[in-house]
Amino acid sequence: MIVRILPGAEAGLEAIGDYIARDNPRRALSFVWELRDKCMSLADMPLAYPLVPRYEHRGVRHRVHGSYQIFYRVTGQPERIDVIHVLHSARDIAAILFP
Repeated sequence: MIVRILPGAEAGLEAIGDYIARDNPRRALSFVWELRDKCMSLADMPLAYPLVPRYEHRGVRHRVHGSYQIFYRVTGQPERIDVIHVLHSARDIAAILFP
């Protein structure tokens, strides 16, 4: 199964890395790689993670890693995973994902 990290998710990963790098550049790099690894491993079991509560009809699922959430959709034939955002859990998720 193909995993695509879409531009919104790439921007989120970059922002997360920039934020962490203010205090610890080495950790910023390793943490962003952890998040990328979690994104790519969605291909193993894409339906294992729940749909976003109250927005199930949108087909967006989320996976938690630390204080961050990876938001994605399983789409297409053949199946493909589109990672749409990576956000800190304290952010207003609904306003960002479903404006």
